[in-house]
Amino acid sequence: MAGHSKWANIQHRKGKQDKLRSKMFSKLAKEITVAAKMGDPDPDKNPRLRLAVKAAKSVSMPKDVIDRAIKKSVAGDAADYTEIRYEGYGAGGIAIIVEAMTDNLNRTASNVRSYFSKGGGNMGQTGSVSHGFDRVGEITYPASAGSPDDVMMAALDAGADDVDSDEDGHWIYCAVESLNAVSDALEKSLGESTESKLIWKPQTRTEVDLDTALKLVRLIDMLEEDDDVQDVTHNFDIPEDVAAQLE
Repeated sequence: MAGHSKWANIQHRKGKQDKLRSKMFSKLAKEITVAAKMGDPDPDKNPRLRLAVKAAKSVSMPKDVIDRAIKKSVAGDAADYTEIRYEGYGAGGIAIIVEAMTDNLNRTASNVRSYFSKGGGNMGQTGSVSHGFDRVGEITYPASAGSPDDVMMAALDAGADDVDSDEDGHWIYCAVESLNAVSDALEKSLGESTESKLIWKPQTRTEVDLDTALKLVRLIDMLEEDDDVQDVTHNFDIPEDVAAQLE
């Protein structure tokens, strides 16, 4: 078992995703536009765009907003974005990967560096922490999709490599190049997934105490609130008794 982050579940229960909903829509629209611009505007012919559209639908982004983002790229109205990854350390030496999409590299680098500094951490060189993560596909299902054993069997039959299940749901992992095929196979046996995406999966996780957790949560919040930042990945976990003190 890979060990899905308990903190991700706690964040979800606390409604953090609702708080970031408008920013999430904006970031997903950017990803859709870039994916369509780089490949075919038809999701069925463009795996990256297909994943982006699925992610948008999973958070109930209106269809007209999705269509508008695709048309924007086709019309050539989209800004030229550069994809870049930053790596660094938060409090307690926790590894953090920041994926950004920007039209101004100097602005984004300066902002990300300042967040690390304010959050008690520091930026490192590219590759300084990513060696402790695996790039994989992740497909998420609610707990109602089936028992851990049933989901495990369905996942292995679909070509997945690993499954992590708890009371909150099921997380199915597969090779990057297999994500669409595994996702399609699982839809036939388990129904539509909650989410399918590429992630940086930490090889190990570190549980943190309250003081470290407070600093890390502050840093993650600053990073996620930046319009240029698309995704933030880390290798820490916050025990539920510690998380209860963060409210």
